[in-house]
Amino acid sequence: MKSYLFPGQGSQFVGMGKDLFEMFKDYTDQADKILGYSIEQLCQTDPDNQLNNTAYTQPALYVVNALTYFKHMQEGNGPADMLAGHSLGEYNALLAAGVFDFATGLKLVKKRGELMSKATGGAMAAIIGLDVPRIEELLGNSGLEKVYIANYNTPLQTVISGDKNEVTQAQEVFESNGCQMYVKLPVSGAFHSPFMRPARDEFEDFVQQYPFSGLETPVISNVEGKPYDSGREKELLVNQIVSSVKWVEIIEYMESSGIEDFVEIGPKRVLTGLVQRIKRERS
Repeated sequence: MKSYLFPGQGSQFVGMGKDLFEMFKDYTDQADKILGYSIEQLCQTDPDNQLNNTAYTQPALYVVNALTYFKHMQEGNGPADMLAGHSLGEYNALLAAGVFDFATGLKLVKKRGELMSKATGGAMAAIIGLDVPRIEELLGNSGLEKVYIANYNTPLQTVISGDKNEVTQAQEVFESNGCQMYVKLPVSGAFHSPFMRPARDEFEDFVQQYPFSGLETPVISNVEGKPYDSGREKELLVNQIVSSVKWVEIIEYMESSGIEDFVEIGPKRVLTGLVQRIKRERS
């Protein structure tokens, strides 16, 4: 059994999607019309240095992930038994599952990116080399009340999110307690934390105008680490903005369901590396 995995922010790079835009010109034209700018130019040359701006990163990755998936299927690869995406990538998983079409997904992602890019005063950092119970213990004992776990990426790689000053203070806490690396991420907002509540609430209203279809293939939810329940697609997508990404649980659920082949569909191999680390770090 196999799964298709779609990456989120962090997989983007200038030059991604080469040849895909010409190969899928109809979808590229749709994207340009929805976004109001050339998606090919953004991804290929990034003339205004916008590709790493959340409002542009998210549509760019959604489009490249989608076109990569369309090419993958055109080449005769069969459908997956399960689908998942990391944060933004979950929209591509739902697209592949038939929940909405390319254009609808891009409209949702465009709005999501705009709302998340408005968030200021927050920060995120990756903690490498400590397990989750130890991270939770240190957060609980440090007096840092505005820091939350945003991504459970591997057993020994966890991303925290929260108030900018407290995320900065947290570096000394974790480094003095044995973490191998503490890497502050190049974002301006505290994504996947309660700080994103205003964005979540506005996005909830926006999503209601679009019809969703039922799932044709199981999608494993970021929020719950288990398959989407039919009829809860909008609820889970909306709550994803303020909830942790339970990537370890997603992979372990897939494995327990018989998935052996994890195929990453996107511009890099970030998720492939996470899957390998999950297997290695728990052994």
